[in-house]
Amino acid sequence: MGLEIKQSLRLSQQLVMTPQLQQAIKLLQLSRLELVESINQEMLENPLLEEADEISNEAEFAAVTGEPNEPPPEMEALTGPSESTDYATGEVPEAGDMVADLEEVQVAEHVKEDFDWENYLGEYSSAPASAEGGMAEDREAPSFDSVLTRSPSLKDHLLWQLRMSTLSEVQMEIGAAIINNLVSLEEVAEALDVIRRLDPKPGRTVSEDEPQYITPDIYVYKVDGEFVIVLNEDGLPKLRVNSFYKDALGSGGSAEAKEYVQSKLRSAVWLIRSIHQRQRTIYKVTESIVKFQRDFFDKGIAHLRPLVLRDVAEDVGMHESTISRVTTNKYMHTPQGVFELKFFFNSGINRVQGGAVASEAVKDRIRHIVAAEDPAHPLSDQTIGEMLQKENIDIARRTVAKYREMLGILPSSRRRQILRPRGKPA
Repeated sequence: MGLEIKQSLRLSQQLVMTPQLQQAIKLLQLSRLELVESINQEMLENPLLEEADEISNEAEFAAVTGEPNEPPPEMEALTGPSESTDYATGEVPEAGDMVADLEEVQVAEHVKEDFDWENYLGEYSSAPASAEGGMAEDREAPSFDSVLTRSPSLKDHLLWQLRMSTLSEVQMEIGAAIINNLVSLEEVAEALDVIRRLDPKPGRTVSEDEPQYITPDIYVYKVDGEFVIVLNEDGLPKLRVNSFYKDALGSGGSAEAKEYVQSKLRSAVWLIRSIHQRQRTIYKVTESIVKFQRDFFDKGIAHLRPLVLRDVAEDVGMHESTISRVTTNKYMHTPQGVFELKFFFNSGINRVQGGAVASEAVKDRIRHIVAAEDPAHPLSDQTIGEMLQKENIDIARRTVAKYREMLGILPSSRRRQILRPRGKPA
């Protein structure tokens, strides 16, 4: 078989990601704090970038760059067609121990005629009688309390068992110390209640790590029955091109200097354009989420509906990968609380009579059912599933167990509480 070298011409298409497009994709999936850090770094590296008091409008942007503020073809291919959007608006003693002490009565040898016989007989009514039926007058008889008996307590029984054991002197002392320090069931319940409130990791309070606070990227307010979207741009630098370097392009200078300024100008313009496009994309995706999940914003988690990335992608005319990047590390402040954008995308559980309910809504319902159960008789996964079936939610026992584990709830055998602290209802 012979080998030979020859030339041939072939046409092919392939997707090449330019550095500018890679930068745009990177900016799209950054969180707000990461974006601020990235912009500050670019301002240090690019002398043509400076912070302005107000962001340049469309006309000023076109005047600086010489072109309208429209996304480039590469960005169009990534995000799809975009529209002009105003994104800036948007202790008990035992009873046996309680024995009353009675005074020892001395019988007088000479009884006075005015002796109070009624009180005398009343006081000695329980004294032992003589064989002739009279009252015993033996002054050497034992006191009343010495003939009383009581059943042994748990402490007495355990000490008796300890003395019957063949243990060393040290072991006897240890055993006696343990027995003498037993608590009642109520005290055990109180101790358990205190232990449950303790922090299992107390060292975290003295850790040197700084806490991470969540700053929402988007705020959603309800005004006059309608939801208003406002992007959080607090602390976000507003960029513009430094006019001094822009004028340097038209003046004299070496070719190397002009090439350097031109390169930095292109980088600055692309960064400003990418930030604009990022904000518009976040606004459009948030607007679509609010439209799909309006019942959630009005009524809460129980009314969250199933939603996937494809639904929003088709609604805003973008690719699913773009929606995934936009919803990464982004948080939304809503009338129901602060949630990550990905929270609104979840699978559905079929209803018995048709339709579907969001998995997050089912989890929230399981959480409320467990919180309202009797601690002495916790509900099993099968029972919870049957309760959800009655609520028109078609769910299997294994699915209930999976959601329970995801919520960090222990199984029923480990949730049972036999003891209750004193003062709490049974």
